[in-house]
Amino acid sequence: MNIEQLSRSRVRRALIASAALLVIAIAVIAISLNTGSLRLTPLAVLRTLLGGGSSDENLVMFEYRLPRIIVTMLAGIGLGISGAILQGVSRNALADPGILGINAGAALGLMLFVSFFRSMEGPAALLIPLFTFMGGAVTAVIIFLFAYDRHRGIIPARLILVGIAVAAGISSLTLLLSLRLDPNIYAFAARWLAGSVWGREWEHVWALLPWIVLLVPFVYSRSRTLDLFAMGDDAAASVGSPVSRDRIIFLSIAVAISCASVAMVGGIGFIGLAAPHIARRLAGPQHRFFLPVAGMVGLVILVLADTIGRSVFQPNAIPAGVVVAAIGGPYFLYLLFKTKT
Repeated sequence: MNIEQLSRSRVRRALIASAALLVIAIAVIAISLNTGSLRLTPLAVLRTLLGGGSSDENLVMFEYRLPRIIVTMLAGIGLGISGAILQGVSRNALADPGILGINAGAALGLMLFVSFFRSMEGPAALLIPLFTFMGGAVTAVIIFLFAYDRHRGIIPARLILVGIAVAAGISSLTLLLSLRLDPNIYAFAARWLAGSVWGREWEHVWALLPWIVLLVPFVYSRSRTLDLFAMGDDAAASVGSPVSRDRIIFLSIAVAISCASVAMVGGIGFIGLAAPHIARRLAGPQHRFFLPVAGMVGLVILVLADTIGRSVFQPNAIPAGVVVAAIGGPYFLYLLFKTKT
């Protein structure tokens, strides 16, 4: 098979995978729109979306269900893409925002918020995404500084090790702060840490949308640069790529996307780990092919996890993060075992 045939084969493979995932995503979203404490038939959902539903159906659809689903869709895409970026620039198959400590930093930001404000209602509640975002961003900066070498730039292997160590320290501080909370505040924080997307509204959609709409296309436009990291730093530098600068840019984008996503859906892990692996198997190793697939896989996983959590276990819904962890934990062990062998 020559290079042209191989390229056509990869394009066809990526298109088939994308089309299949798009069908699956539409099916999962349709099921999610029909699922909840107040069930709507598919016909009622379609009628409501077209503006012909009753007042109760419009209330359920547009004020409760649709904002929540859109937030999970955007966050799933963000977590899948950020995981793909982190694995690409670190050349480590086990890299993801949770393992690098970004989720732990966001959790610390939440704990600092509830420790100072002690309220989740009123105007102060709008600061929660800001605190979680800043917590993740500051943590990422600390990790980057410790992983930086003035001669070699950010060292990929050191990045992972430092991330694990910093995450452990921040998690202990988060636990210490949580022990000082009253029961009601602690219950809210625990739901967020578990990855609950209950109560998301349109303001959360508008807060997350710009990060995904602006940064994801930019990453895709630079997908060929991400491919160069797989060659190694020396080989990438030999073809004229500014390796250290590009690594810092991509790491900053991955942190921004993951922090914005985690701020909206809580401490959900494993999506950034699993989605790129699944996408790579479906679409091949080139980032221009598997980046869109990774985003779609993240979307399907998170929307499906939220749907399972609020339907299978009725009347007591469980957080989407718990469902993702139940699936992602064994998958992480599988990847770890496979990497060692």
